[in-house]
Amino acid sequence: MLRQPATKTGTDHVSSYKMRLGVKMFIIYAITYMGFVAINVIKPILMEKIIFLGLNLATVYGFGLILFAFFLALIYNVMCTRKEAAMNSQESDDEVKSC
Repeated sequence: MLRQPATKTGTDHVSSYKMRLGVKMFIIYAITYMGFVAINVIKPILMEKIIFLGLNLATVYGFGLILFAFFLALIYNVMCTRKEAAMNSQESDDEVKSC
């Protein structure tokens, strides 16, 4: 039995946009994470300081990193979906014009 993908796949015309956006977001996240590491290396006693609702800086910053990564993923998804939709509508307009 021959198994094939459920949907047809074609050329991803937005891949370069996705790659640039992904790299930019990775750099933003890496800088944020480097701040966490820098605090731990330079002044680790700061991580014990109570910041919010009895939670110390290490816990708040750690959860903040997780939430920030999730937020970046949502932004990435929305921006890529919009770009793909714009590209697809432009392609369908081009097909109509060529007919």
